[in-house]
Amino acid sequence: MAFVIFLIPCFVVGTDIAFSCQNADDFVGASSPGDIVIGGLFAVHSEMLHPEENPIKPVIQNCAGFEIQVFLQTLAMIHAIETINNSTLLSGVTLGYEIYDTCAEVTKAMASALRFLSKFNSSEDAVEFRCNYSDYIPRVKAVTGASYSEVSMAVSRLLALQLIPQVSPASSAEILSDKIRFPSFFRTIPSDFHQTRAMTRLICESGWNWIGVIATDDDNGRFALESFGVQAMANNVCIAFKEMLPAYLSDSTFHTKVDRAIEKIVKETRVNVIVVFMRQFHVLKLFKKAIERNVNKIWIASDNWSAAVKISTIPNIRQLGTVVGFGFKNGDISSFQEFLKNLHEKPTENNKFLREYIMLLSVCSHLEYHDFQTCIANQSQDNLLENDGSKPQIWRDDFLNANVEPGFIHSTMLAVYAIAHAIKRQCKDRDCKDPSAFAPWEIHTDLFHLSAFCHTDMIQVYVIIPYTYMQLLEELKRVVIIHDDKEVKFDSNGDMSTSYDVLLWKEIDGHMEITTMAEYDAEKGGFIFEDEEKKQDFLALKFINFGVLRYLPFFFLFPDMDYCYRCNNKTYWAPINSSTCYRKTIYFLAWTDWFAIFLLLLSAFGVVLVLSICVIFTKNLDTPVVKASGGLTVCYIILFSHFLIFLSTVFFIDVPTEFKCKTRQALFGISFTLCISCILIKSLKILLAFSFDPKLQNFLKCMYKPIPTVITCTGIQVIICTFWLIFRTPFVNQNFSIPRAIILECNEGSMVAFGIMLGYIAALAFICFIFAFKGRKLPENYNEAKFITFGMLIYFIAWIVFIPVYATTFGKYLPAVEIIVVLISNYGILCCTFLPKCYIIIYKQEANTKSAFLKMVYTYSSKSAGSVAVSQVSLDSKSSSFRATITDSCKTENDSVNGNCHFQVPGQPLIKGKVLPKNAARTMVRKRVSSI
Repeated sequence: MAFVIFLIPCFVVGTDIAFSCQNADDFVGASSPGDIVIGGLFAVHSEMLHPEENPIKPVIQNCAGFEIQVFLQTLAMIHAIETINNSTLLSGVTLGYEIYDTCAEVTKAMASALRFLSKFNSSEDAVEFRCNYSDYIPRVKAVTGASYSEVSMAVSRLLALQLIPQVSPASSAEILSDKIRFPSFFRTIPSDFHQTRAMTRLICESGWNWIGVIATDDDNGRFALESFGVQAMANNVCIAFKEMLPAYLSDSTFHTKVDRAIEKIVKETRVNVIVVFMRQFHVLKLFKKAIERNVNKIWIASDNWSAAVKISTIPNIRQLGTVVGFGFKNGDISSFQEFLKNLHEKPTENNKFLREYIMLLSVCSHLEYHDFQTCIANQSQDNLLENDGSKPQIWRDDFLNANVEPGFIHSTMLAVYAIAHAIKRQCKDRDCKDPSAFAPWEIHTDLFHLSAFCHTDMIQVYVIIPYTYMQLLEELKRVVIIHDDKEVKFDSNGDMSTSYDVLLWKEIDGHMEITTMAEYDAEKGGFIFEDEEKKQDFLALKFINFGVLRYLPFFFLFPDMDYCYRCNNKTYWAPINSSTCYRKTIYFLAWTDWFAIFLLLLSAFGVVLVLSICVIFTKNLDTPVVKASGGLTVCYIILFSHFLIFLSTVFFIDVPTEFKCKTRQALFGISFTLCISCILIKSLKILLAFSFDPKLQNFLKCMYKPIPTVITCTGIQVIICTFWLIFRTPFVNQNFSIPRAIILECNEGSMVAFGIMLGYIAALAFICFIFAFKGRKLPENYNEAKFITFGMLIYFIAWIVFIPVYATTFGKYLPAVEIIVVLISNYGILCCTFLPKCYIIIYKQEANTKSAFLKMVYTYSSKSAGSVAVSQVSLDSKSSSFRATITDSCKTENDSVNGNCHFQVPGQPLIKGKVLPKNAARTMVRKRVSSI
């Protein structure tokens, strides 16, 4: 390279301004006049130079990195057009061309496309805006190109405005098959869908399943990577890593990312197979770095670089390992090779590409083959200088022939011929020497058969369409090509479903040769071998280890890895085609969760409320309201139960543990049972105090055993929880049903035991509700039974709603559902039991006196006693006379003074009774009050 740097100045005398874009005509790379002009878009240079001045001006810049292979494609287009013009195909109508260099940049390609759209014979090359372009005559009738899919996507959208057909010989991105987005796009090669499927088939049949992928960060690379990822996943091929390199060499991060990709390859020692979807100049840079680092792998090449001679001739390329690739199916290009031999006789006035190549020959001609290649690629249009003319020019047609990639050359010529045959019938009844005779989208169709493109290409073309006027796009779809005794045609997506050549880079006589190992049939999805020797080469891929070809007749050597490691689905997850397992995120109702904080605040407020009620009742210990509530002991027990229930909600939050899972349900169940048991005793006591029915009173007296009842009811719940914790104890469970998460939750152990615990509480609450409902008509100023009834109703509503919600809720907020229902039921009972009493204590102190309380109870008891007496003596129509008889009898007896009375009901034995004194009612009231 030092010699190259020294050599270049030796032949320079000044700057060649021929490549500068001074006007629109200077922008054209190669042109030739004709009756019908076809446009061409090729990336003859690999990058566009970017100005360093600031601010940047909207100026089309020159390019650098002359690409011999793409230059040859422009020559193939010129050769095809000249061949057509020299034949009788178009009956005296000549084809012209305008070929532009895109420099592998969308921006420059769009500028060329704008010129294609400009009006024919317009002096200003202006593009007219119209709502209807049916009769608009643009500068060109069709376009061949572009070299890269990303450029074709942008250009095709612009050409679709006037439905100018675009036939690409190299853009293979799968998305270009979408005729809704790209209605005027065609290509003479298959879609990347077939290529990625072929690659996957090769990988599977070779026994490889752990690979890496490197692609360019452009539309073509991303879509190819996506398509390959889907195919790999479907065939259980794991992608260990993916590296994306910048699409443009001018990117300042390009070299850094190349180094990073090499480091990744070196680091992943288990990965021995690398799939590469990149442009040739990207691969050239990558391989040079890889050779420096002694990387030895199996490389699977995409169609873009699989047949690149400039890569296969890199010094020490054999050190990289084995290269297997897929290239476009080639045809007979002997006529083009003859064209190259006579290229030095061609004029260069209208072909800047050819003129630039001749200048590069002058500068680099004395270098060896690879240095010569490097010298040409390193020149730019800004620093390419004319030689002094003293050095004789050495024409190297062998160099051009050596760099021919048959697949690209054949597809380029095929694109030109497809356009020409689509135009042929267009000119049948029109004077096509007049460019305005038809618009690009029009064509007259008919059934016709042509013997061949030319006598050397051995290709036949048919166009099968009925007589109608229709779009050129539809005409192109009906072109049928007979190639190697096979029909090849555009499908409904505008793709030409040709096959692929499977290429193997082999070292022969010290040189790396690109050989055809097999053919991949895109339609059938299988490999076709020409002979047994090539089949053995293909089968030998199974025994390649670290790039060394070994034949082991009795032992099978796993070349890569025996299998792909699957992520532990319980603790790890991985995206599709990922090389890394990611630990699942653990979810639970954490302390910091906003909803948990809200529930904790509600529980804390409940605890404060319980403590406040305790303080109020303690300060008013001797008041009738507190005494009527069962005394301070009963109130303390109930309030303590409420406190424990609020406390139990804490065990539902944060990381579940064995202790929390066992404690929370047992603490809640026992505490709630204790609370309901005490309230049940209060309900019995109230009903007993205000009941004037002797039979009901006797029953209630038998039932009213406060301490044994509370102990028994609570003890049963303790037994239930004990058996639950012993035999089917709750435990911490990891829920893996969400792909990327682990939900930590408490498994209740036995839903039956959980249901029995809740059912038992519900049964006690129902009994309490019945007793409280019976005493709902107590004195209005203090009706505790009514509020107990309301509290039980709230409990029932909350837990009835809880059952379906709990059964259908999933995730980390499941404990929150139970906390909510616990808080609702606890608040409901607490507030209904104690807040009315607190209200009387604080705001109605005049009603919280002994006299006011006795007066209220006396009034209620008097009414109740009177109603009972009336109901007893009004049994039938004889009751009044019977009562008079009793009274008279009592008055006449001598012992009536002592209050005794003897009377006899007819048909009944003698009954002795006691006459109630006048203050009997008052005495009865006092007994009731004392019993409350």
